[in-house]
Amino acid sequence: MRIGQLAQRTAVSERSLRYYEKQGLLAADRTLGGHRDYPDAAVDRVILIQELFAAGLHSKKIAQILPCMRDSDGGPSEIATPRLVEELTVERDRIDRMITDLVRSRELLDEVIVTASGRAQLSSVGGRPQAL
Repeated sequence: MRIGQLAQRTAVSERSLRYYEKQGLLAADRTLGGHRDYPDAAVDRVILIQELFAAGLHSKKIAQILPCMRDSDGGPSEIATPRLVEELTVERDRIDRMITDLVRSRELLDEVIVTASGRAQLSSVGGRPQAL
């Protein structure tokens, strides 16, 4: 498939796909006319790359990780090194801390919402809530 088709199927910009290719995260064959030609498996690979970026990993780390993952299911490959496992454990711990912080923030917002909702109901005049 051409780059535009891959971009449409993955909701990732053509510019990002070119960046992935430049960083060695994604590969494409070239047609006789010089156009990129991606295999169908590129869709899964791009989605995996997006998930790794969303987890806060940078492109160099993703380039290290991708060869150790199977594209079809994202599962581990047998070629992961002990050093990579250690680095990934550090990344996982960082993500766990972020999740804990986000849950704490959500709980605080829930408390504020409950408190503010109660005050808005108590202070309504003529059916209109007053500004807090």
